[in-house]
Amino acid sequence: MSRSIASPSRAVASVLVHAVLAALVAVFLLPLLWMVVAAFDSAPSLRAKPPTSLTLDHFAAVLTPRTVFIPVANSVLICGGASVVTVVASVLAAYPLSRYNLRFKRPFLYIVLFATGLPITAIMVPVYGLFVQAGLLDSRLSTALFLAAASLPFGIWLSKNFLDGIPIELEEAAWVDGASVGQSLRLLVLPLAVPGMAVVGVFTLVLTWGNFFVPFILLKSPDRLPAAVRIYAFFDQYGGARYGELAAYSLLYTLPVVALYLAVSRALSGRFTLGGAMKG
Repeated sequence: MSRSIASPSRAVASVLVHAVLAALVAVFLLPLLWMVVAAFDSAPSLRAKPPTSLTLDHFAAVLTPRTVFIPVANSVLICGGASVVTVVASVLAAYPLSRYNLRFKRPFLYIVLFATGLPITAIMVPVYGLFVQAGLLDSRLSTALFLAAASLPFGIWLSKNFLDGIPIELEEAAWVDGASVGQSLRLLVLPLAVPGMAVVGVFTLVLTWGNFFVPFILLKSPDRLPAAVRIYAFFDQYGGARYGELAAYSLLYTLPVVALYLAVSRALSGRFTLGGAMKG
């Protein structure tokens, strides 16, 4: 009797949950669908509609060194460098937080957690002044280091949770055999933490790859701007846009990140999940 009474409510709840999920999927997929359709449509517009005829002219217009190749190369240098620095610094910072009972461990973790939610726009004015006084303006290296520093709190938080999942007994056995802390970290912990490091690296790359505001403020030379900033070239000063070229450029712009995710996912043989990062 209790099962028959509870079943209709469960069915209604299931339908509502699936309806909400379907609506969320549609919200995220419709812009992607417009981008793909408009990239090949000979007469694209802001509305999502079936293409009147297919063409590759939009790709031919954007596939130039100034429009695509140089900005994408700058994005790889800036965002890739920021990802590498973030991964290395996050592991080195998260290791003592995961393995030792430090005196200020809990307050430091609270500060890191608070810093993950700090909007980067809130600190750009003093950062810009610092870059001007230090002569670091219009430098791809300094921009990459700042993006790495901005991504570091999130990287430390993820890395610590991954390192917490590696039993310390493995290191203790290595120490008994005469290994130093550095040797156990390099030869034992880091190989086991590769999936977590991959998650931190890909997350950092994705977050910095789409960052428009920071390089727009810190870089001035057109030949040093990343692809995220060069996208504004498809908008005119009166609010209009070349929708076909914009869609083709956006489609090409997303390919490196998607290719990296697929490559890392295949290399890790299905271990590329966020389950370990969400523990604790």
